[in-house]
Amino acid sequence: MDKQQMSAAIIEARQRLDLSWADLARAIEMSPVWTTSACLGMNSMPADKAEALCHRLGLPGEVALALQAFPHKHWDKSVPTDPLVYRFYEMINVYGDTIKELINEEFGDGIMSAIDFSMDISRVADPKGDRVQIVLNGKFLPYKAW
Repeated sequence: MDKQQMSAAIIEARQRLDLSWADLARAIEMSPVWTTSACLGMNSMPADKAEALCHRLGLPGEVALALQAFPHKHWDKSVPTDPLVYRFYEMINVYGDTIKELINEEFGDGIMSAIDFSMDISRVADPKGDRVQIVLNGKFLPYKAW
């Protein structure tokens, strides 16, 4: 079973059982962001988490094995067409150089890790309409000189 088939099986089972991504994350004691990403094929799960997820969804062992497989992270579109995903590209296009400048000014020459990384997504109540809050927390990795 490949990652696409795995994701399709998980999504179908999650919808059939009327479970949220947060429900699945609680079931395996992991964050909703990481759990969702792994279920969509962009991270690998340790065996115990993969087996617990499949048990909760009533899915076979081949899904648990696919969850444990290392992903091949790739993007198949130069600019996504989904409006929500596109907005992230827009934000990085507009603010990417600003983010880089401010990180470099604060930390020096380097990057923020997307490996030693966490993310939290939450709703913030606002009288003008609820807001989406996304917190990215990545380890700073300085460039080496040699």
